[in-house]
Amino acid sequence: MITKLGIKGFKSIKDQVVDLAPINIMIGGNGIGKSNFIASFTFIRNLYEQNLQNYVLAEGGAGRLLYMGKKETDSISFDLFFAERNRNEHNRFIVVLKEAHDTLFIEHIETSLFNSSQFDMHLYDTNQKESSFKATNKVQTYYISRILSDLDVYHLHDTGDRSPMKGNCNINDNVSLRSNGANLAAFLYYLKEKYPKHFARIERTVASVSPFFAGFNLAPNRLNEEVIQLEWKQKGARDNYFNAYQLSDGTLRFICLVTLLLQPTPPQTIIIDEPELGLHPIAIRKLSDLIIQASEKSQIIISTQSVNLVDNFRPEDILVVDRKDNAAVFQRQDTESLSRWLEDYSLGEIWEKNIIGGQPLN
Repeated sequence: MITKLGIKGFKSIKDQVVDLAPINIMIGGNGIGKSNFIASFTFIRNLYEQNLQNYVLAEGGAGRLLYMGKKETDSISFDLFFAERNRNEHNRFIVVLKEAHDTLFIEHIETSLFNSSQFDMHLYDTNQKESSFKATNKVQTYYISRILSDLDVYHLHDTGDRSPMKGNCNINDNVSLRSNGANLAAFLYYLKEKYPKHFARIERTVASVSPFFAGFNLAPNRLNEEVIQLEWKQKGARDNYFNAYQLSDGTLRFICLVTLLLQPTPPQTIIIDEPELGLHPIAIRKLSDLIIQASEKSQIIISTQSVNLVDNFRPEDILVVDRKDNAAVFQRQDTESLSRWLEDYSLGEIWEKNIIGGQPLN
């Protein structure tokens, strides 16, 4: 589990160390820094996958990634702390990057692994455009790579007619659910064939908030068995054909979220940007239950604007994001300090009343 993340010089985050728990629900106004915190995981994953230069270019250059631009900041650093749950020994993955000619290069990568009674430090890439960390065969890299390779950020917002969730996908693209849900049909078909109990639970959960839904109708394409599309059955319409194009945006997004959270071998870290978009309040309540259940196996990191979602969690699960001195700051809540307010108000109402901050800037 990632126990904390230190960030310096990245977008709106000047210098913060954020403690992380099994459940982390980030709330705050628009443009405060929630998405930038989420983006830090995307940055680290691209660096790990030897895609740093392409990522920086796609983001518009180093100046767009550095806190307050190149005139204010010339470096970015990330310091990830890892530990087994309920253990105090923290292992670390440290990255320092420098700006040059509107791009970033790796000044150094360092790891620290707790070994018996002391921390064993190792220095890796220095002054490199791309990292070789993923291909390094050392004990420390093996342990840390297991976590870094799982740092996918799930953006499940695209449910329009051109959404990759709706079209055909390769039936063998089923190792894991893609971060944009593009292989949803193939992954569900894999669960149906190999994990029928988990598949049945996904169907029941979708049906619990979509009364018209009678289950999936998944099979290889009749004319091309290499591809598959998301097809389903509607109650009372046995003779009609339905695929993802006949699903509402909220229902399709909910199917993706349920599949992600109820799969048999979920990622160690599940990061979702605003999962509540387009969901009915009942679906949001069900989603909250699934997040709590999934947190027993996976660490959950979510950004949200939903009062209804926040209402289903404890203060200890909430990270409030605000701005101070033109930089994002993060503050975890706790039940004790809010006990008087919780006697009369829900956690979401406390947020709305600006008791804990996280409201739009004036």
